Amino acid sequence: MSTLPKIETVLSTAASAILFCSIARNLIPQAVEEYLHSTLQNISARFSSQLTVIIEEFEGLAVNQMFQAANLYLGSNLSPKTRRELAVTIDRDQELVDVFKGVKLKWVLISSHIEMPVASNKKRHDSALPRSELRCFELSFHEKYRDMEKKTLKLHTVDYNGTDYWGSINFHHPAKFDTIAMDPDMKNTLIEDLDRFIAGKEFYSRVGKAWKRGYLLYGPPGTGKSSLVAAMANYLKFDVYDLDLKEVQCNSDLRRLLIGTGNRSILVVEDIDRSFESVEDMSVEDNKVTLSGFLNFIDGLWSSCGDERIIVFTTNHRAQLDPVLLRPGRMDMQLHMSYCTFIGFKILASNYLHVQEHQLFEEIEHLLEKVQITPAEVAGELMKHKDADLALQELIKFLQNKLTSILL
Repeated sequence: MSTLPKIETVLSTAASAILFCSIARNLIPQAVEEYLHSTLQNISARFSSQLTVIIEEFEGLAVNQMFQAANLYLGSNLSPKTRRELAVTIDRDQELVDVFKGVKLKWVLISSHIEMPVASNKKRHDSALPRSELRCFELSFHEKYRDMEKKTLKLHTVDYNGTDYWGSINFHHPAKFDTIAMDPDMKNTLIEDLDRFIAGKEFYSRVGKAWKRGYLLYGPPGTGKSSLVAAMANYLKFDVYDLDLKEVQCNSDLRRLLIGTGNRSILVVEDIDRSFESVEDMSVEDNKVTLSGFLNFIDGLWSSCGDERIIVFTTNHRAQLDPVLLRPGRMDMQLHMSYCTFIGFKILASNYLHVQEHQLFEEIEHLLEKVQITPAEVAGELMKHKDADLALQELIKFLQNKLTSILL
């Protein structure tokens, strides 16, 4: 059956609605007018070859640096006729067409008014002041240039001289799920969980939970915990915030750091077992970072100030963790990063030597059943020779030496 009549019906309906809006512009309430305008935009978008990217001014309570950069860039590109002295911004609903590498880009600043509550006599911190409007940029371009929209991931680290106490560099870690030497079933379970999380906006809203997810990675050093975090970031296209709690001076600074993290990000706290004193020794004063202060933030009201946040804790010694960290709802998934298995070895052999099968694999499999060796140690041996025969022979010698030391 042809879809042409359906398309004609939709377009006819859209045209009638436009005519209705034109005639009744002064008769219908503003809220109704905005609803009709939004509906027409949605109908048009279904049949448009244009893609639209939304750049919001704020990510939770933190200022979106991409919005600020776009605002400054567009302000500098305004024509002399529209430029106002000392102003570096574009007006509301003003359309600005730009060309980047031969691609036509259309920018529009959208602003929505927010009804302000009655002013309170209580003093409030600047970062908590209510906003009178919500602003965002709509960036539109032809869908054939979709591949040009590739986000450059950032690695953020604590920097007291930077904005919101964070400094950042480009994040180009090569780790991917295909190259991680871990149990395939565990890997697939993690990927499926991440996919559900990303697609869960309506679910989290419906059940009344903050859109965040917590993971605990535990196991001996060298088992790939940091590489797994990098693989998660590359898979999700999320920025990484590396939080070293020993560099944070007090709970108030910790609060500012956590507020400063952006949406669609992974907050990493490594060696969580060594980051706090025991619960019995913790002070309630605000002159140092405490476990209670940290947990109050990630679990309390502040946790809802942003969307699509992932928190990853790592530890070499799960048994030494305070039980409050393992409470349901904090660590949604706990992944044991174990010593290298034969399946993990085969992934590494493929990565480093480009071999999937070899006559020495059987001997290596038997040795791995008797010797505990980390993926990092295996990788170190495989890197010594480009020739597969030599590299695998060296690995066998390394495993045999380890086995001998165990038996002695």
